[in-house]
Amino acid sequence: MARGFEIAKGYEDKDIHIPVRKTAHAAGYDVEAAEDIIIPKFTRGIKPTLIPTGLKAYCEDDEFFMLVNRSSGPKKGFLMANSIGIVDSDYYGNESNDGHFYFSYFNCSDHDIEVKKGDVIGQVIFQKYLTVDNDQATGVRTGGFGSTDKSITL
Repeated sequence: MARGFEIAKGYEDKDIHIPVRKTAHAAGYDVEAAEDIIIPKFTRGIKPTLIPTGLKAYCEDDEFFMLVNRSSGPKKGFLMANSIGIVDSDYYGNESNDGHFYFSYFNCSDHDIEVKKGDVIGQVIFQKYLTVDNDQATGVRTGGFGSTDKSITL
């Protein structure tokens, strides 16, 4: 196992496309929306819209993948709610959602944005990470989205 993409459970027969890089020197794999969705224009107090991808990704234990906006995203009104998403290797196949990852966006335009199934909504970039001397992390992931702050077994 090195790194790659698979279709998440529940999306096997929904015509989900595995992400690809568009050029030989591109860092990111373009990810499409798994379904039609409306991202409402931003108003105070609104929660970000989660756009399902129908995908999960796997990578080595000392790697993670980043969910990043496309360079054209902001001029279309797309603003990632968390600026950049970091997905740890142990998110893959977790019991609560199989590792299905979503993009989380606000719409900073003056109108609702309609995202169609198959529209490219962001990119995934795989990356290695380093740990400090005497790192003592021993927790085990037991949940999915947002689980590191509430369901890690220590």
